[in-house]
Amino acid sequence: MPAVNADQNGAGPVVIHTGYATLVACAAAIGGFLFGYDSAVINGAVPGIQATFQSGSAATGFAVASILIGCAIGALFAGRIADLLGRRRTLLITGVVFTLSALWTGYVATETAFNAARFLSGIAVGAASVVSPAYIAEISPAAIRGRLTSLNQMGIVVGIFMALLVDDAVARAAGGVSQSFWMGLEAWRWMFLTEVAPAIALVLAACFIPESPRYLVANRRDAEALAVMQRISPATGPAKIAEIKATFAGETKPRLRDLLGPDNRLLPIVWIGIALSCLQQFVGINVIFYYGTTLWEAVGFSDADSLGINVISSTINIAATLIAIALIDRVGRRPLLLWGAVGMAATLGVLAMMFATADVSINGKVTLPHVNGLVALIAANLYVLAFGVSWGPAVWTMLSEMFPNRMRGSALAVAAMAQWLANWLITVTFPVMLKNLGSAFAYLVYAVFAALAIFFVMRYVKETRGRSLEEM
Repeated sequence: MPAVNADQNGAGPVVIHTGYATLVACAAAIGGFLFGYDSAVINGAVPGIQATFQSGSAATGFAVASILIGCAIGALFAGRIADLLGRRRTLLITGVVFTLSALWTGYVATETAFNAARFLSGIAVGAASVVSPAYIAEISPAAIRGRLTSLNQMGIVVGIFMALLVDDAVARAAGGVSQSFWMGLEAWRWMFLTEVAPAIALVLAACFIPESPRYLVANRRDAEALAVMQRISPATGPAKIAEIKATFAGETKPRLRDLLGPDNRLLPIVWIGIALSCLQQFVGINVIFYYGTTLWEAVGFSDADSLGINVISSTINIAATLIAIALIDRVGRRPLLLWGAVGMAATLGVLAMMFATADVSINGKVTLPHVNGLVALIAANLYVLAFGVSWGPAVWTMLSEMFPNRMRGSALAVAAMAQWLANWLITVTFPVMLKNLGSAFAYLVYAVFAALAIFFVMRYVKETRGRSLEEM
């Protein structure tokens, strides 16, 4: 049933087929689900990979990180491919790559082949991180665009959650990560092979969803664009197509050159997108998800509790994303970013203070006094909540809608590439800081970046709530 939404510009109520719009957005958000699933599924497979290939710690670290290199490359080129072939076709190709990489990873015979397969899956993850949010933003009416683009973030966090559950279920059913399971394959291989199902779902979804109306207008297919927009908002008329067309007037096909100003320097809006992407990672969220076991062991949990710990963090992340979906079109993106940064700075500061009181044994094991450990545990979960309500979904929403039509694909690609490189930097530097400078210093660094994020948002980020993409 159509929903009536108030026009943010005061032009009266607008009828929107929210059910259809949500269905299309959810189909595209399967790309986000695969983004999260593929990134997290290796967590439970690491012991099996080490046993099968007799890998040392350095080789295992490279195997885990190889996906991030592919992510950066996939993100950089996905925008250009989406501008050339269309968002829908690019999503379809991404689904095919996810399918092939999952099969390849499950059947590899050597460590080199495994790394190559993970690199390929990284390209798919990077592409999904660009195309899924861009597509959702371009098919969404302004009044509900924040909620719909946040579905991509929901896909990511649910994908992470499901990957952790599947890892545990497969390991338990097989009696161990390295044990033989179905068809004589080790259990860890099935952890990757399970990804084939959602990957094929993305391929099928991409066959049925409509093309982005902004892409259609850019390619002089105005009648098709109008038909797509009227399926979502029946009152849309030719004037809207003319408005979109004006943003492409006199322009060549989208290209990376569009990101440069007359002085051949990146435009300020592109720098703002890059900074938002990097700050999202520099506040240290992936440290909690990649290295959270260190924190939990210091508080008193054992390795055997790792699944429950991961489930707790993932559940909080999902709940936070639901809150964000409810708030993002009501309060706006900028307030969420501001208050989220305040919450992260405060909770990271508490974590730094608690770990400053930790006892470190000769073998490097960190232990917190009982009360301080409890405070650290609460602070860590509140930090995940603050991030999940704000910088998790709001940054992706901003990146998908803040750029002008003519450069959206290219600018989002560059910003996403910067985000993956920042992710890699945080991932590889945390163990070094942990070993040489201690946990307290690491959390203090992330708290400083969260504090810097407050001032950055206040100074440079403009609100985009309720504005059409053509107003950007």
